[in-house]
Order: sequence, then C-alpha cells, then structure tokens
Amino acid sequence: MTVSPIRRPNDPNTLLTVAEILAELDVPKSTFFRWKAIGKAPRTIKYPNGSLRVRRRDLDAWLESHTEAAA
Repeated sequence: MTVSPIRRPNDPNTLLTVAEILAELDVPKSTFFRWKAIGKAPRTIKYPNGSLRVRRRDLDAWLESHTEAAA
C-alpha cells in the first residue's frame, strides 16, 4: 500500500518530485542532472530507494538566487 502525502502548495516544506521540478523549470531531465552533477541544481534529498525530492523552500531560494537584477 502506498500512502500519498497531502500536498500543500504554499507549504515551504512540501517535497517536490523531479518530475514536478522539471515541469516547473521547463527543462529536460538531462539538464537537471547535469546541473546536479556540477553542483548548480537546487539542494536535493535522496531517499533510500534512490529517488530524489526537493523542498519547495529550497527550489524557491534557488530560483531567487538565479534572478537577474533589474536593469
């Protein structure tokens, strides 16, 4: 039996799947994993089964750190 966590979109502790991150960033899986390999991706959490998650707050912080300054 698989138990699905309750999704709270505004909760900064919500754990996002790689598929959700790829959809939000609109990048291919290969790009995300290249960023991860060179230390440029958002912080990830690796489960014992090998799957990855990213906390909503970590993705938001990562996006903020890559926002260009207004000209």
